[in-house]
Amino acid sequence: MGTGHYFWALFYFASLCSASLANNAKINFREKEKKVLDQILGAGKYDARIRPSGINGTDGPAVVRVNIFVRSISKIDDVTMEYSVQLTFREQWTDERLKFDDIQGRLKYLTLTEANRVWMPDLFFSNEKEGHFHNIIMPNVYIRIFPNGSVLYSIRISLTLACPMNLKLYPLDRQICSLRMASYGWTTNDLVFLWKEGDPVQVVKNLHLPRFTLEKFLTDYCNSKTNTGEYSCLKVDLLFKREFSYYLIQIYIPCCMLVIVSWVSFWLDQGAVPARVSLGVTTLLTMATQTSGINASLPPVSYTKAIDVWTGVCLTFVFGALLEFALVNYASRSDMHKENLKKKRRDLEQASLDAASDLLDTDSNATFAMKPLVRHPGDPMAMEKLRQCEVHMQPPKRPNCCKTWLSKFPTRSKRIDVISRITFPLVFALFNLVYWSTYLFREEEDE
Repeated sequence: MGTGHYFWALFYFASLCSASLANNAKINFREKEKKVLDQILGAGKYDARIRPSGINGTDGPAVVRVNIFVRSISKIDDVTMEYSVQLTFREQWTDERLKFDDIQGRLKYLTLTEANRVWMPDLFFSNEKEGHFHNIIMPNVYIRIFPNGSVLYSIRISLTLACPMNLKLYPLDRQICSLRMASYGWTTNDLVFLWKEGDPVQVVKNLHLPRFTLEKFLTDYCNSKTNTGEYSCLKVDLLFKREFSYYLIQIYIPCCMLVIVSWVSFWLDQGAVPARVSLGVTTLLTMATQTSGINASLPPVSYTKAIDVWTGVCLTFVFGALLEFALVNYASRSDMHKENLKKKRRDLEQASLDAASDLLDTDSNATFAMKPLVRHPGDPMAMEKLRQCEVHMQPPKRPNCCKTWLSKFPTRSKRIDVISRITFPLVFALFNLVYWSTYLFREEEDE
């Protein structure tokens, strides 16, 4: 009999255990989530218009920690001074009114897709020009509520932001573009934004930009004071370095080639007027077109840019080569005029000599007394004149190499061409030395 009671007691206990396991296996946690949401967000239980309390339930400002993940940067526009970025924006704060039972750790968090169900910080991007959310296939947004009342808000957005630029060193410049986030209505007495500790800003790996390189980024605070109060503000500064190789190939090398081509006219014959004029005008118009194309891709700023100095000097060299031919042409015509005058003078002298010889031939009876040009040994006047001549005589000067070399070219026009062949390249090389040393040094200083 005792053995029978023991058997039935063991059987009853096994039945209870199996029933309990069966009940636990049939628990619908999605149903539990619904009940929890109804409990914490039900009508009359939660008011989304009231901000959460401060740290540890105090009456201080609500603290919202922010972090962002930069997914892509599509463009940086120099003309409109703006850039476009796509990012995942996250905010996290604690609202003790949203605490719930996690059913012994089985409910890790609750997920919402309707942001208006809970209180939300009134954050806005102060330097935003345009922006939109992403709704394909579903709205890219979620809210997670954790058992301790912590709330995580995450959303994917695309923004076009203002980026004031200083283009004095363009295209050897670096630009700092900021992303500013601030509270619109809540002052620092009610709401404070802080960067998330650890890694507040993340950037996608292999971020590719066509003309820039993202060197680094810095996070900071930018609280602003107005006549309505002080407002919390966060900012992240993105430092971009312009890729110079594109501008070297598209601008600097073509301009150098145009300047060098304009020097070809110095080697052409001075009489080849059509060839030299067409070459000079063509290179000048091409250089002007190149300069106009460069300026069309930049905003009209009031200061001089590095690219303006380069194109201006190159345009001056091309224009100088054209003016050099005008000078050569003028010198050539002047040389021809002088040569014609000398020829006429020689013809007149020859005609006068011929007339004199004719007169001598006709007056054959005329006699002339010629005094010999011989110095007598005892003549004191002759000795004095000889001493004066010896005193005024000077030793021969050393020949000037430049004058000796230029004397090989008899005409002024040819000398101008020869001097230009040397002067123009030397001055252009000196300009390059000064230009690159100046702007590269200033770039290092800015860095």
